[in-house]
Amino acid sequence: MFAQRFTSIVSRRYVSTVADLYKGLINGDRGCLARSITLVESIHQEKQQKAKELLGQVLQGLKQRQEKQPKKPISFRIGLSGSPGAGKSTFINVFGRFLVHQGHKVAVLTVDPSSSTSGGSILGDKTRMLDLSCEPNAYIRTSPSAGTLGGVTRTTNDAIVLCEAAGYDIILVETVGVGQSEFAVADMVDMFCVLLPPGSGDELQG
Repeated sequence: MFAQRFTSIVSRRYVSTVADLYKGLINGDRGCLARSITLVESIHQEKQQKAKELLGQVLQGLKQRQEKQPKKPISFRIGLSGSPGAGKSTFINVFGRFLVHQGHKVAVLTVDPSSSTSGGSILGDKTRMLDLSCEPNAYIRTSPSAGTLGGVTRTTNDAIVLCEAAGYDIILVETVGVGQSEFAVADMVDMFCVLLPPGSGDELQG
């Protein structure tokens, strides 16, 4: 009896309407941002419909914001790619803190390999960003690759848009460790960077 009542209370607390999520997003609520990204990542049909409605409102709101301030970009997007162990997460930890201390709100979207057991993120990248994760104007979200090729997930671009709606003006996208032919993130960002460990490649490889 108690367990059922407790579950009901928790469910009412965490079930948000599209209007609630959107209101929270534009007010910079980190909890609403996290739930919104979880919503767009869901494969359940009902949640996908809610995600579609939410993204529609978000895109309309961003369009109106851009029309009011046409000379001010909504955000600057930076994609970071490279082989496993190249130092992407360590670089973001330092660079992200620098940006925050310059007055920016920084969102970091990292793509981790999926766990073979649960299918979720291994969370290896986030553990290397402990300093940045303590900054109040920084938000870090790790998502599982779920077998998607190209170093990103199928919803990475949607997550970028949600972060922009929440007021983050610098978006850093870290891909899962990739090879030379996986650069899908380049089509989603304003600047694409490839990090290489010392001694990699030669003068003909870039």
